[in-house]
Amino acid sequence: MLVHPQINPVAISVGPLSVHWYGLMYLLGFGVFILLGRYRIKHNPHSKFTYQMLDDALFYGMLGVIVGGRVGHVLFYQLGYYLEQPLKVFAIWEGGMSFHGGFIGVMVAMVMLAHKYRISWLAVTDFIVPLIPPGLGAGRIGNFINAELWGRPTDVPWGMVFPYVDELPRHPSQLYQAGLEGILLFIFLWIYSSKPRATGAVTGMFMIGYGLVRSFAEFFREPEDGFMGVLTLGITMGQWLSIPMILAGITMIIWANRQTSSLHNQSPKRKKH
Repeated sequence: MLVHPQINPVAISVGPLSVHWYGLMYLLGFGVFILLGRYRIKHNPHSKFTYQMLDDALFYGMLGVIVGGRVGHVLFYQLGYYLEQPLKVFAIWEGGMSFHGGFIGVMVAMVMLAHKYRISWLAVTDFIVPLIPPGLGAGRIGNFINAELWGRPTDVPWGMVFPYVDELPRHPSQLYQAGLEGILLFIFLWIYSSKPRATGAVTGMFMIGYGLVRSFAEFFREPEDGFMGVLTLGITMGQWLSIPMILAGITMIIWANRQTSSLHNQSPKRKKH
């Protein structure tokens, strides 16, 4: 049995100013996003993305992640708590971000970016989604440092006691999710997107991949108290939100491949002499 190290959530404190580990994890995710994006642009001369577009994608994406993630957490998980303490909505350094809300926020932000540069929205999302998983993994490490989103009680040898919760050994589900969302999903999407794909296929595969690993991780994660925890059929809110994401991803891949096939069929064939 292990015990959570109870890391101070404040990484740096200078006078009245404090920098939290949770915020640093987000900065790390944004930094990796830029580095990976520049690598993709440099090694893919046919990419429509430029360094300026990448910088704009980071700016738009940051707004989408922060606003969408926070609003999603408030609405999907702890509406009652935030109705009682509305000022806590702005305390994002304390944790509490919904991936599904953040994903919606980023997709909306990418619509704005696509409009600005007059390119296909799906071409934009196909480029950025392989860059997202490392940031998700960093965010889960932030959850672990904050000792939040802990796992369900367990008797596995690596079960961890979170003293702020109770004395029961629990799954360190934050670390599970860091590995699944941050490492496994990244490797899969990086390899998948390294080959030419129909426009929209990479985005669809990201939605399927995340929905699957998140749904799996939910079996080890303690459902959140508040507005919604375990819902109908014993399925958690995280799993319910992942189901339409998976279905949308499958639909998107089918549509993308059909669009590509249709374009190939409509292209003029060379006459034989």
